Amino acid sequence: MSKAPLFSRSRRHPASGSKAPAAAPAAGGRVAADAVAAPPAGIESQPPQRGRWARLRAWTARHPTPVAALAGALFATLALLLVLGGRPVTRVITQDDIDQAVRASLEKEPLPSAAARAADAIAPSVVRVVGVMDEKDSGDEDPEQKALERSLGTGVVIVDNGTILTNLHVVAGSRKVKVRFWNGFETEAQVIGTQPENDLAVLKAAQLPDDLQAATMRSTADLRPGDEVVAVGYPFGIGPSVSAGVVSGLKREFRSPDGESRLRNLIQFDAAANPGNSGGPLVTMDGHVVGIVTAILNPSEQRTFIGIGFAVPIENAAAAAGLPPF
Repeated sequence: MSKAPLFSRSRRHPASGSKAPAAAPAAGGRVAADAVAAPPAGIESQPPQRGRWARLRAWTARHPTPVAALAGALFATLALLLVLGGRPVTRVITQDDIDQAVRASLEKEPLPSAAARAADAIAPSVVRVVGVMDEKDSGDEDPEQKALERSLGTGVVIVDNGTILTNLHVVAGSRKVKVRFWNGFETEAQVIGTQPENDLAVLKAAQLPDDLQAATMRSTADLRPGDEVVAVGYPFGIGPSVSAGVVSGLKREFRSPDGESRLRNLIQFDAAANPGNSGGPLVTMDGHVVGIVTAILNPSEQRTFIGIGFAVPIENAAAAAGLPPF
């Protein structure tokens, strides 16, 4: 077997034309290693190529299949990027975008206030109550024209069969009671029940308008001072009128100016109420009745509102109508 030649680390021999002396044999007849390893004159050794591109070309030549697959993948990726680059970019909607859209919508068409929504919810159930005192008074004229001869008040429908709650002092002593519903329909009504200790009376309409709606009543168990409320009624016969305020206190007492009656466990509120509001509903912002307006406090003789009104809790009012408690 032939062996690969060994090259020494010695310098090259002189250029051709000059003859190198022959190496003297070493002791024992052996030729020196340097003389045997010397390359022929005129031949130079070439170092191997070790550049990065050379190695890459060599690897590519040895592995043609992976190279082709990689090239195909790169081509597909570039094609996809070109296609997607031509499409409009979908903008991500943020919370700020939503807030701006809501503000713009509200500026164009503002939402009704909470008081307005509550008033709309209770309006179909509110009635004007007129107690006719004089036998010669037919009650057909406008109540404002003969206010001194009539008792004006408000009522609220609590059962769609025409059962109405109002204050006892609104109908007490009347020879005839008439009610006007929200759509203008008028009819007579009969007093079918009273609860003097809470100044309540229950009426039953003789005739009913189409699509009569009863109010939704809500327990006062979770009612708190500061809760917003609305009073709806016919102050001085004008209405229906809406006033908004808050619950000022609970479990209040009120004594009538003549000192003859005393009411307990009342809801105090500051929504404006005047003569004519008596018997009307005190309503929460969700349109539910929590009380029946019954009195206002005014130390003077003017009987006008100064910021303190009282309502009978709906639990007592419902009991007067024979309805089950909440």
